[in-house]
Amino acid sequence: MKVYFHFNLGGSSNCYIVVNEAHGEAIIVDPAKVTEEIISQIEDNGLKLTGILVTHNHGSHVHGLSTLTKIYNPVILGADWEVSGNTTTVITGDGKIRIGNTLVHYMSVPGHTSDSMVYKVGNVMFTGDVLSAGTIGSTSSRHSSVVLKNNIEKKIFSQTDGVILLPGHGPPTTVAAAREFNIDID
Repeated sequence: MKVYFHFNLGGSSNCYIVVNEAHGEAIIVDPAKVTEEIISQIEDNGLKLTGILVTHNHGSHVHGLSTLTKIYNPVILGADWEVSGNTTTVITGDGKIRIGNTLVHYMSVPGHTSDSMVYKVGNVMFTGDVLSAGTIGSTSSRHSSVVLKNNIEKKIFSQTDGVILLPGHGPPTTVAAAREFNIDID
């Protein structure tokens, strides 16, 4: 498995392409803006876009969905039906699903938004706006903040130290670094 990074200047958000080289498949995480580089990466490498993972329904994470669904026929996972209407496979709670030949674990981590999901593929977690290097996602109330912190402790910080965290905004980190240096978790 390889993970490729694409930056969306408009929303200052991160998009990732997870490539299963053995099977020639790709999964896109948070397609904020579909660029020529993203399409070229899929087409020039003969990849089949098997899935799209949406961490939450904010424009800076989903704006490119309409373009991708005009070109490809991927499975779209998200916790909000409004992400892409009838083409969205709505997931709730925690579980796992196979997209093509790639096993994807998903976890509901509400707090930043009610539909916030974290995905784990191999040794990499895609945290969206739930957790970034040094901070947690913004919340709308004290209650949401407590819920988010509890979920981060239970579902993310319980992972092994070396798990790589790829956030929706900002640089990557690891579980060990986030546990040690995150200023918002007390």
